[in-house]
Amino acid sequence: MTGTTSTAAAAPAPSDGAPHWPAPFAERPVDATVTVPGSKSLTNRYLVLAALADGPSRLRAPLHSRDSALMIEALRQLGATITEVPGDDAFGPDLDVTPISLEAPADSAGIDCGLAGTVMRFVPPVAALRRGETLFDGDPHARKRPMGTIIEALTGLGVAVSAPDGGTASSLPFTVQGTGEVRGGHLVIDASASSQFVSALLLVGARFTDGLHLEHAGPPVPSLDHINMTVAVLRGVGVSVDDSRPDHWIVSPGSIRAFDHRIEQDLSNAGPFLAAALASRGTVRIPDWPAETTQVGDLWRSILTTMGATVTLADGTLTVTGGPEIKGADFDETSELAPTVAALCALAAGPSRLSGIAHLRGHETDRLAALVAEINRLGGDAEETSDGLIIRPAALHGGVVHSYADHRMATAGAILGLAVRGVEVEDIATTAKTMPDFPRLWAEMLAQGSTVEEKDAVGGTQH
Repeated sequence: MTGTTSTAAAAPAPSDGAPHWPAPFAERPVDATVTVPGSKSLTNRYLVLAALADGPSRLRAPLHSRDSALMIEALRQLGATITEVPGDDAFGPDLDVTPISLEAPADSAGIDCGLAGTVMRFVPPVAALRRGETLFDGDPHARKRPMGTIIEALTGLGVAVSAPDGGTASSLPFTVQGTGEVRGGHLVIDASASSQFVSALLLVGARFTDGLHLEHAGPPVPSLDHINMTVAVLRGVGVSVDDSRPDHWIVSPGSIRAFDHRIEQDLSNAGPFLAAALASRGTVRIPDWPAETTQVGDLWRSILTTMGATVTLADGTLTVTGGPEIKGADFDETSELAPTVAALCALAAGPSRLSGIAHLRGHETDRLAALVAEINRLGGDAEETSDGLIIRPAALHGGVVHSYADHRMATAGAILGLAVRGVEVEDIATTAKTMPDFPRLWAEMLAQGSTVEEKDAVGGTQH
């Protein structure tokens, strides 16, 4: 059954007037080894836990990006001390975190959530634990993202949350009035709009006086892998979590153990680089791929195999080699990987269907409508369904891919540009949300093994 495309997302997104980025075309098969920065999902979860821990913690090789910078500043506003210290990661320093003193009275705080879902959803429950008032706001589109569940959850826990005019809040902006204590106990929510609602409450549940018994009631929760990640991270710092019953999570009250932890590289952000192997019929290697992980990006191993690639993991290096063609396929759950998968599907020899991703309509932009608009803008054949996309083979041509201030839309445009001459990406700088220096990393991947003349061509110029 087909759905209705959002006309707002289908229209050209506003541009800040910056030059478009000419997406490099792959003149030859890519043959590269690529290392990507740390996981945003893990970095921001560990930052929250460090801010609530029983002593100082260190995060090694964390992600340094707009989303993590917003999280760091938010936790500083709530009283945590976060200091950069030298580390051994090529992408930036380690972080030392001294936790928030929840018992002391605190000044009013104002938190800029930007467009970071982890900040706008994870931090309000932290603010509820401190003594003081905290105002939350963000980018214009952040005010459209689903927030009602976390607001209703806090209200259900006895926390005062209000709109700027003093009325009932349902989205950003809003104010949380913390009293220094949250009783906790049994709480029922509908988390069908985002798994982040569950993770947000689980991360702080141990600091509630009675712990937390969180129950989901409603349509299925999307992105369960992210909740499993949260549970694993909590257990790793000594928090007892019982998730043995579906849609129930019981967090025992107690302390959060201080830690010294190295952040895995972001496997979701490795996706565009791995996709380059299929788009160019080449080979891309990612070293230090974890043997076991809770990151949803580990699904690349099965997704890319299904699409015709040869995928091997040996001695910690994931190697992906593209086949003679990209195969279309049906995917039941691609979560945040969907924009990259959709870009490959637009280049595939057969039709594809992506389902189980209706929640992407509430991400940085309406990703389903945006993907349909941008694929079709280049001559593709894509349409929305009630919970996903159908993408059929079509001859693509050059043109401008709009990013909608969404990092994954921008990288999807880069993938298409590898196989289609004349693709330009509007606002490539939005990739800094989770992957600073993406254009440089992309150019370096394409330049590996090239002649000097080829390297100059890959670097390109903006126009």
